[in-house]
Amino acid sequence: MDGCLNPVADERTEKILADARKRLANAIAAYATSRPRQLDDLKFAAADPDNHYQWPPDVLQNRTVLQGETINARPCLTVNKLPQHIRQVTNDQRENNPAGEVIPVGEGADIEVAEILEGMVRHIQYTSEADIAYDTACENQVTHGEGFFRLLTEFESPDSFDQVIKVGRIRNSFSVYMDPLIQHPCGADADWCFITEEISKDEYERKFPDAKPVSSLENLGIGDENLTQWVKEKTVRIAEYFYVEHRSATLNLYPGNQTAFDGTPKDQKFRREFGKPTKTRQSEKRVVKWLKTNGFDILEETDWLGQWIPVIRVVGSEWEIEGQLYVSGIVRAAKDAQRMYNYMASSEVEFLALAPKAPFVGYAGQFENFEARWKTANIKNWPYLEANAVVDDVSGQVLPLPQRSPPPMPQVAIVQAKQGAADDIKSTTGQYNASLGMTSNERSGTAIMARQREGDVGTFHFVDNHSRAIRFATRQIIDLIPKVYDTFRIARIIREGGEHREVKINPMQEQAVSEVQGVNGNVIEKIYNPGVGTYDVCVVTGPGYATKRQQALDQMENILKANPQLWAVAGDLLVKNMDWPGAQELASRLQKAIPPNLLGDPSKDPALQAAQQQIQQLGQQLQQMHGMLQNVQNTMEAKETQIKEFGAQIKAYDAETRRIAAIAAGMTPDEVQSIVLQTLQAALRTGGVQGAPSMLPTQEVNQ
Repeated sequence: MDGCLNPVADERTEKILADARKRLANAIAAYATSRPRQLDDLKFAAADPDNHYQWPPDVLQNRTVLQGETINARPCLTVNKLPQHIRQVTNDQRENNPAGEVIPVGEGADIEVAEILEGMVRHIQYTSEADIAYDTACENQVTHGEGFFRLLTEFESPDSFDQVIKVGRIRNSFSVYMDPLIQHPCGADADWCFITEEISKDEYERKFPDAKPVSSLENLGIGDENLTQWVKEKTVRIAEYFYVEHRSATLNLYPGNQTAFDGTPKDQKFRREFGKPTKTRQSEKRVVKWLKTNGFDILEETDWLGQWIPVIRVVGSEWEIEGQLYVSGIVRAAKDAQRMYNYMASSEVEFLALAPKAPFVGYAGQFENFEARWKTANIKNWPYLEANAVVDDVSGQVLPLPQRSPPPMPQVAIVQAKQGAADDIKSTTGQYNASLGMTSNERSGTAIMARQREGDVGTFHFVDNHSRAIRFATRQIIDLIPKVYDTFRIARIIREGGEHREVKINPMQEQAVSEVQGVNGNVIEKIYNPGVGTYDVCVVTGPGYATKRQQALDQMENILKANPQLWAVAGDLLVKNMDWPGAQELASRLQKAIPPNLLGDPSKDPALQAAQQQIQQLGQQLQQMHGMLQNVQNTMEAKETQIKEFGAQIKAYDAETRRIAAIAAGMTPDEVQSIVLQTLQAALRTGGVQGAPSMLPTQEVNQ
C-alpha cells in the first residue's frame, strides 16, 4: 500500500497490525505456563526406548554413565503403557463418532429442509475427510489437553465460481493462539485467533514476492520485542489472523415477530409489506475478518461469511488458577506412576541380569596362573577350569575348590511395587481392567458392561467435550450454507444410510420448499431454500451406520438361532444386513415367500383387499340405487307435467264451453248441435281445443 496515495487505508492497516502484534504477545504470555507442560505431556506420551522422554535428564545421565564408563551402565527401560490408555479413549470416539442432527426451531423452518441441511453437512464432512480433522483434534485433546480443527471455504473446481465448505485439519495444536479470555469451551465467544506457521526466509520470499523483503522486516524488529517474535534467525512467522468487529446496528421488529437489521434487503422487503416497524432497538452485529500477515504487512485480506471465528477448540481438562489457565489431558496425572513403573522394571531386569554374573569365591593362591580363564568365566563357556591346590596350614588338608556365590534373587518388593505402579496408571487415567479388555470374575453381560462403564465414566468428559466441538462446528456449517450456496445450484447430500442424492437449491425463492408439478398434478421435483427459517443442532453420540448395521445383524442372528421358525417371516431382514455378493438378491427372493400382510404393505393385505372389494361392490350398488332414484324422480316430474298439461286442457275446454254457450244463446238448437259436433271432432283429431275457434263459420265469429 502507498501511504501517500491512501493515508486512511495506511492508518487502518497499521492499527490492525499493531493490535495483531499486541494480541499475539498477550496470548504467548497467557499460555507461557500451560503450553510447556502440554508439550512435555506430548513428548511423554510419545516416549520410546530410543528417545528416553520418560526419564528425567539428570537421572538418565547418572544411570547410563557409571564412573565415566558405559560398560557397566544400569538399565533405563521405557515400558510405555500410556498409549494404550490414550487409544482406549480416542478409538472409542472414532467408533462412536458424534454426528450433528439438524432440527428446525424458527418460524418458516421446515423439517424437510432440516433433513436436506443434515445431508449437506454429511457430504461436506465426506468430501473434506473431516474424520481426519476430528481424530487429530481428539488425539491432542486426550494426550495434552487441547486440540483444534477449522472450517474454510474454497472454489469447487478451478473453472468454477461456486464455493464449497471444507473441514480442515490442524495437526500442530501449538500453532493456534486463541483469545485467552474465552468462556465457551469451544471458543464460540472468541474475539480473535491466530494460526501461525514458521517458514524459511527463502520460502517466504518465494510465496510472497510482493511483500516486504526479509531485510526490511529484520530492521523493523530491532528494539521491539513484539516485532522480533515474528522474525527469527532462519525463519519468518506467518499467521492467519481472525478478528471480530462489533458494529452497532438498529434492529426492527415487524408483525409476526419477524426481525431485520435496518437497511438490509430483508428489512426493505418487510417495509414494503408492513410499512414502518412496530418496534426498534439498538443491537450489535459481529463481523468476522480474516487476514494473513507477517507481523509488519497484510499479505491477504477478506471478510469471513460466518458469524463465528471458524476455529473450533476441543478441550480436555481445564482449570483457571489465580488468573492463569491450565489445560491437560490423560497423561499429566499418570506421569509419576509411569516413571515409577519404568524404574521398577529397570530394577527388576538389573537384578535378574546379575544372576549369571555371581562371582566365584576361593582361597588365595587357587587362581594363580589361571587368572585369564577365571576372569572370563562369566562370559565364555570354558570346557574346564583349573585351580591350584591350597593346603591348610593348620589341618594340613587341601582346601575346597572355588565355588560360585549364590546369585541374587529378585526381590518380592520390586515385583509388588511394579504391579502397584501399573495399578496407579489405571487409577490416574480412570481406566481399569475391564476397560482395557482384561478378564475378571464377571461372566454375565450385564456385569461385564457395568465394569467397563467404570472406565467410560472416568473418561467421559473427553467424549462430552468432543461432542460439544462437533455440535458447534455443525452449527457453524449450518450458518454458512445459505451464505455460500447463494446462487441457484445443484447440491449433493448424503442420507444416514449412505445414499447419495442431488437436490436443487434456490436461495431466491421465498418459501423453504417449492414443488414442481407435472401435467397430471404429481410432484416431479422439489426445490429448497435453506435460508428460510432458523435451524439448530443437537448431537447424537453412538455407533456409526455401519456399526449399527453390524449390531443389528448380530442381534437378529441370536434371535433366529433361538427361534428358527422366524426364518419364514424375518429371514429377508437378516440377509439384507449381510455384506457379501448376492445378499440383496437373496433377501429379495426370501421376501417374496413371506405373506404380504407381514411385509408392512397394506395394499397386499388379504383382509384389506377383501374389504376394498366389498367397498367397491357397495359403491356399485349405491350407483345403481342412485340411478333408480333418478329414474323415479324423472317419472314423477313427467307425471306432474302431464297433470299440469291436463289441467290446462280442462281449463281450455271449460273456457271454450262458456264461449260456445255465449254464442249459442242467439242460435237455433240445430245450429248449436252442429257447432258442438264439429268442435268435438276437431278435438279428437288434434288432441286439443286450440284449433276450435277456426272451425266456426266466419260470419258466426264476427257476430
